[in-house]
Amino acid sequence: MKVERTIKYESELDKSFPDWVASVPDGEKLRDCIQCGTCSGICPMSIYMDYTPRRLIAMAREGFKDEVLSSLTLWLCASCYACMVNCPQDISITDIMYAFKMKAIEERIYPKRFPIPVLAREFAKMVTTTGRNTESRLVFRLALKTNLINLLKMVPLGWKLLKTGRMQFRGDAVKNNQEIKAMFKALEGVS
Repeated sequence: MKVERTIKYESELDKSFPDWVASVPDGEKLRDCIQCGTCSGICPMSIYMDYTPRRLIAMAREGFKDEVLSSLTLWLCASCYACMVNCPQDISITDIMYAFKMKAIEERIYPKRFPIPVLAREFAKMVTTTGRNTESRLVFRLALKTNLINLLKMVPLGWKLLKTGRMQFRGDAVKNNQEIKAMFKALEGVS
């Protein structure tokens, strides 16, 4: 993947971004990163990333907010925790990547038709509304918002799943979804 390199002046950096990173759970540990490269070397997805995890950590510590939040690296992280397990400084890299993803979604800095943020948003909407996830509806919503052709390709599989009773269109809902909404509302103030 080709990454465009540009010069960035110190005055263009977001000086509050490292403070935000330090405020997320275990984010303060990014200051302890010794840039050994273990996270990047062990990551099974690093060959596809525009910035390796090590580079993303260095950028976050210096205030490259736009570059970090718009990086495809966030969306390619498989959350396998290999980087965390092998980090000599015990940095929660996977959890920090997740915090970056949530910040990118919050600030709407992500590829518009990229499926991962769309899936996260649609899943959250569905659970907030009904208290449950219906996979068939989730897949349908995801395909409508990202790639309708993929939905058409999945019709034969969907038909087989419907015939065998492994998939349903009727969505389930919890009896009192007000409690679910209250939990989500409480979580909004936790960030």
